[in-house]
Amino acid sequence: MASDTPESLMALCTDFCLRNLDGTLGYLLDKETLRLHPDIFLPSEICDRLVNEYVELVNAACAFEPHESFFSLFSDPRSTRLTRIHLREDLVQDQDLEAIHKQDLVELYLTNCEKLSAKSLQTLRSFSHTLVSLSLFGCANIFYEEENPGGCEDECLVNPTCQVLVKDFTFEGFSRLRFLNLGRMIDGVPVESLLRPLSSLAALDLSGIQTSDAAFLTQWKDSLVSLVLYNMDLSDDHIRVIVQLHKLRHLDISRDRLSSYYKFKLTRKALSLFVQKLGNLMSLDISGHMILENCSISKMDEEAGQTSTEPAKSSIMPFRALKRPLQFLGLFETSLCRLTHIPAYKVSGDKNEEQVLNAIEAYTEHRPEIASRAINLLFDIARIERCTQLLRALKLVITALKCHKYDKNIQVTGSAALFYLTNAEYRSEQSVRLRRQVIQVVLNGMESYQEVTVQRNCCLTLCNFSIPEELEFQYRRVNELLLGILSPARQDESIQRIAVHLCNALVCQVDNGHKEAVGKMGFVVTMLKLIQKKLLDKICDQVMEFSWSALWNITDETPDNCEMFLNYNGMKLFLDCLKEFPEKQELHRNMLGLLGNVAEVKELRPQLMTSQFISVFSNLLESKADGIEVSYNACGVLSHIMFDGPEAWGVCEPQRAEVEERMWAAIQSWDINSRRNINYRSFEPILRLLPQGISPVSQHWATWALYNLVSVYPDKYCPLLIKEGGMPLLRDMIKMATARQETKEMARKVIEHCSNFKEENMDTSR
Repeated sequence: MASDTPESLMALCTDFCLRNLDGTLGYLLDKETLRLHPDIFLPSEICDRLVNEYVELVNAACAFEPHESFFSLFSDPRSTRLTRIHLREDLVQDQDLEAIHKQDLVELYLTNCEKLSAKSLQTLRSFSHTLVSLSLFGCANIFYEEENPGGCEDECLVNPTCQVLVKDFTFEGFSRLRFLNLGRMIDGVPVESLLRPLSSLAALDLSGIQTSDAAFLTQWKDSLVSLVLYNMDLSDDHIRVIVQLHKLRHLDISRDRLSSYYKFKLTRKALSLFVQKLGNLMSLDISGHMILENCSISKMDEEAGQTSTEPAKSSIMPFRALKRPLQFLGLFETSLCRLTHIPAYKVSGDKNEEQVLNAIEAYTEHRPEIASRAINLLFDIARIERCTQLLRALKLVITALKCHKYDKNIQVTGSAALFYLTNAEYRSEQSVRLRRQVIQVVLNGMESYQEVTVQRNCCLTLCNFSIPEELEFQYRRVNELLLGILSPARQDESIQRIAVHLCNALVCQVDNGHKEAVGKMGFVVTMLKLIQKKLLDKICDQVMEFSWSALWNITDETPDNCEMFLNYNGMKLFLDCLKEFPEKQELHRNMLGLLGNVAEVKELRPQLMTSQFISVFSNLLESKADGIEVSYNACGVLSHIMFDGPEAWGVCEPQRAEVEERMWAAIQSWDINSRRNINYRSFEPILRLLPQGISPVSQHWATWALYNLVSVYPDKYCPLLIKEGGMPLLRDMIKMATARQETKEMARKVIEHCSNFKEENMDTSR
């Protein structure tokens, strides 16, 4: 069972301040530039958190608007102290780093910040005396600068950026730098000369960088403890250099087996060299490699018994020489991961759930191409088997979706996995906070990625939640996204069907304020357009029926939406659907339910007073469609029209008395014990028909409705009737001379039912 521990006070305060910057920490100078209030002094723990959470909000919460001058809040180290910050994506530009250049940064992670140019290289020099950890992973343009425009006027007309590669920058002066990540740096950067001034590197990541001569790595053979050469095209020369780095504790020479053709094949000899020469090795990643020779022992020779991590029992022969099990061994997309005895406490692979989750955890941040394939394996596990580490799986997928919201493969596989990880089977294991995180990333995916598969997966995942309750904290946003999906340009039937179903659920059982807001967002118009399109195609399917049902729900006790329905040709669509689909009972029920809502609005009833409409409603009194529902709703519409009195009857045909007689006949034909396909949140529209003598048939319809509901569903409707003051109204009606005797008898039975219910449920405990 997941726990719902609340957010820490620090987290809540940080979030509030970031969403209200000019009202809390700062003020706007010249209505544009943020400045820190002069009486505020913030330590590094708070400053680091503010910056890192700001980056998270910008990347993960689509509703959060970044502020252009946010980083200027931290320009003065006398009032703010930054030490460890992680910046990512296009959020960060040259001027942002320039704004904080006076800070004594110890750790600066820049990930996929493609808007940074060579100007930021100069800013990095400002941190050279304090910087211990630096990541420039994926900052592809940071080694580019704009060439002097005067020298390339003609070329600039074709290529306005006129960018040239900076080759003279080095890490000279970065005397404290120990951890450096240059992963996915653009080709042409002279890595060897760039790194030469760094005398004491402890960790180096050169992912995706190609260098034929790796001998320069030996300058750190006495200091380097971590080396990452992911997707570097290796050779035997590289292996000879690597095994000289005797202090290595973490070595990653993994590759993406799908990205390109690699000549190098990992041999049993190479693995043996790693074990023999790198005695401190605790973590090794060889994922994606083809093993040239058979490194595993035969099934017959494997040690019997339970899976073991002891090197002596290793199914991978070279690893039998290990002094101790590895902490981590990356074997994803290799044949070795399927062996029985692997001498490592944590293994990434594709053999089972544990290995797959380890792979997602290890590769999400910097290798989305690998992580997406691991998430796809998790999808299969959740779909076919049972996920035994649900919370870990959910958190990992959420992290991947947040981290790579514009990566198609991650979004497709991640959203598909979420659908299975959030279904009813796992509901009890998930906290409210975790489920809200799922909803957030699903909505982010719908907002950021307009791909059909992603949209469908996200809509299906939302169907796993209690609607509208669990979506209410994002009510406006989810409705906007769904209405966007239902725009006429989108013709994917499956998405339409799911989105209309969600829209219908979202406007059912919510307060009138929510309904009015959604109506103003274009909900009514969107549903009418869907109905019109289906009508033109002569198709009555779930989209058509759900659309009418959604209109029924959104117009309930919401006059503005009822008026919108009439103003946008809703009555014509009603008549056309009735004519085109005469046998569709559920469609008729939904349409009549909607018109019942319209008829409850006194100001709109004159628009229903036409010979055509009155004739249609009268004829539907005799309908047997969907039990009594169509007849009942038609009678409800006419009851409200009758309630306005003879002077409001503005048509010659059919005559009021004739319609009244048909209403009496219809009501008398209904079984009082009929089970209903209807859900009343309030009896107010029915109760207003009781204290009047102008239309006895309307009074009778209202009394019949109450009698039926309190008889068949006493637990639900007796308390509602008592709460809304229905009992005194019924007693007063019994005394009225204009009320029919049969109506009075029915009213007495309603009172009796509710009185008995009240007595039976009276609390007698002391």
